[in-house]
Amino acid sequence: MGPTHHSDGPTTHHHLKALPHRPADPRYTVTRRQLDILRLIANGNTTTAIARRLGISYNTVTSQVASIHRKLRVSDRAQAVAVALRMGLLDMGDVLVPDGANSSYRTHTTSEGAL
Repeated sequence: MGPTHHSDGPTTHHHLKALPHRPADPRYTVTRRQLDILRLIANGNTTTAIARRLGISYNTVTSQVASIHRKLRVSDRAQAVAVALRMGLLDMGDVLVPDGANSSYRTHTTSEGAL
């Protein structure tokens, strides 16, 4: 016969199952490897590039990305990066600005000054 619940003893497995389920907070469930993958996604890397960079298979990256999407409750990579930034899983320092980004931008001026 299995363990039973006593007021001064351990609770049974069945008793624990009956407790309300709370969704896990992604800040505590996203793994270090998944954060590495999120950083690489945030910097524009493809699944193939991520696999090569981390020395893992394409299928492993695909599986990890699906897990990230599930944990963050998002449907695509851009949304995953945005949510990760918003939650503090990533910070703006994790996102590199490519050389020459926005180099064609010109400040428009009017007679009253810059817009």
